[in-house]
Amino acid sequence: MRTFIKWLLIALAVAVISLAIWGYAPDRDPEELRAEYGQQPSQYVKLPSGQNIHLRDEGPKNAPAILLLHGSSSSLHTWQEWTENLSRDYRIIRYDQPGHGLTGPHVSKDYTAKGYSDTAAAVMQYLDIDTYVIAGNSMGGWVAWNHTLAYPDNVRGLILVDASGAPDAQPKKLPIGFRLANSRAMRPLMKVFTPRSIIKASLETSVGDPSRITNAQIDRYWNLIKYPGNREAIGDRSDVARIAAKPEQMADIKVPALVMWGAKDTLIPVPAAKWFDTHIQDSTAIIYDDLGHIPMEEDGARTAVDVGKWLSDNGLAVTAGNNMQSAN
Repeated sequence: MRTFIKWLLIALAVAVISLAIWGYAPDRDPEELRAEYGQQPSQYVKLPSGQNIHLRDEGPKNAPAILLLHGSSSSLHTWQEWTENLSRDYRIIRYDQPGHGLTGPHVSKDYTAKGYSDTAAAVMQYLDIDTYVIAGNSMGGWVAWNHTLAYPDNVRGLILVDASGAPDAQPKKLPIGFRLANSRAMRPLMKVFTPRSIIKASLETSVGDPSRITNAQIDRYWNLIKYPGNREAIGDRSDVARIAAKPEQMADIKVPALVMWGAKDTLIPVPAAKWFDTHIQDSTAIIYDDLGHIPMEEDGARTAVDVGKWLSDNGLAVTAGNNMQSAN
């Protein structure tokens, strides 16, 4: 009996050690991450609030501006194909939102809609851009429509890409990364225990065709989540109560809106798209049958073409001698 217990304890110890080796993922060195993911055209700026921001400002400086806001646990890199396709004619601004990417945690741990919205305003003020179209995916969409309500004089158009915030938008399948982030018991462990396989599984759950997820994508998400403070920020964001959008709020949005959605989105299903489209007065909806939660990353070229057409149809496109910044 004693021999059995001895070997059982040894087996358990080996299992625990093996699990630790498999999933142990301490914070990465910020300078190493900047060298890998933050080279030109990246900028690192400090806002008046003291918040450091990693951003990219691409395209002609006198062209109409488009501000792109990524989703939870993502980064500005999620918009790469949109930037490549639109920056010839538009000034494309994208940045790592606080708690993400190479920006790191919010200086005051303010992960409210107002905190994120005010950060977006501060970024555009820093760049001296008065008017712009704003686009957001998932959590970034939540920030985008809140920002549109808070800064109506600055926003000329709104693009919601699988945006969060619609009432009763219950997920069909929650990625494992989100489930762990919502578990208070797991949070201390998740600060140093983040297996790459969890990131891979979460990404594969988020898209329409998991086979299109590349190792480079998985590595990027996995490495940037290990920027110091980002994993703690995931828990801090989870503690912020998100108040669902109300019909009367959407009625207050007076600018043209484009609602883009992947029909295979199991995190924020298509009924949420229909809710936004119904309650925003001047809206256009595009549903992609083969895409999931991050259409701009799954098929950036196709979705960017649709953005360009919508901008043109709504008088927001580039025209000779005119741009959105001077249109007012």
